Amino acid sequence: MGALEIQPAAVEVHDVHKWYGAHQVLDGVELTVRPGEVTVILGPSGSGKSTLLRVINHLEKPEAGHVSLNGELIGVRRHGERLKELSERVILGQRSRIGFVFQNFNLFPHLTVLDNVAAAPVATGKLSKPEAQQLARDLLARVGLADKSGAYPRQLSGGQQQRVAIARALALRPGVILFDEPTSALDPELVGEVLAVIKDLARSGTTLVIVTHEIGFAREIADRVVFMDGGRIVEQGPPAQVLDRPRQERTRDFLSKVL
Repeated sequence: MGALEIQPAAVEVHDVHKWYGAHQVLDGVELTVRPGEVTVILGPSGSGKSTLLRVINHLEKPEAGHVSLNGELIGVRRHGERLKELSERVILGQRSRIGFVFQNFNLFPHLTVLDNVAAAPVATGKLSKPEAQQLARDLLARVGLADKSGAYPRQLSGGQQQRVAIARALALRPGVILFDEPTSALDPELVGEVLAVIKDLARSGTTLVIVTHEIGFAREIADRVVFMDGGRIVEQGPPAQVLDRPRQERTRDFLSKVL
């Protein structure tokens, strides 16, 4: 497998429930993402979209239900009839196969762009430092930032920082990449450059799960659109069905306010 190739993974979310105190944020969520599929999750604020992403890579632990990647449980193992939490070391290893791009970039401010991208493969022991730096150069070229390798995050625009964050997510060759509203912190004129990189990933067959408010982008890129409200999946299907001919009144009401 070449340095930039990724083996796409399947994701299964089974009957996931999550509470914050007395507030239930996920209520029996069932979702299957096939290898190489682009799934876009839409919904109003507070509908559970971002929490679902964080449960998929076990940044948040569900109170009930489970998530699997290519059939392997994430964050837990079966112990008889129960699920037992894995050690943090094992969870970190699993998490390295699930890329995550945050809305606020989360780059290391004290590291150059090159070292931000190279850090994880070195820290996990997957690559030597020279190998990781070469991979980082290749990935920065892929996202159109080959000339910024020596810059620091503060010297970049928001769109450039988010493209670095995408390159960083790719550096561990994850089976799936999760995007949590990747353009919401950007000035409007910078949104297009980030969406272009995500489109390139989609064309390359990477498994993507994207939370976004960009409806036009969802229509163009998604294999499947998922509409969430109140911690539940209300409706899901191909973009032409969910966005143009929604079956549920709640979906129609939401789309009438954002389109």
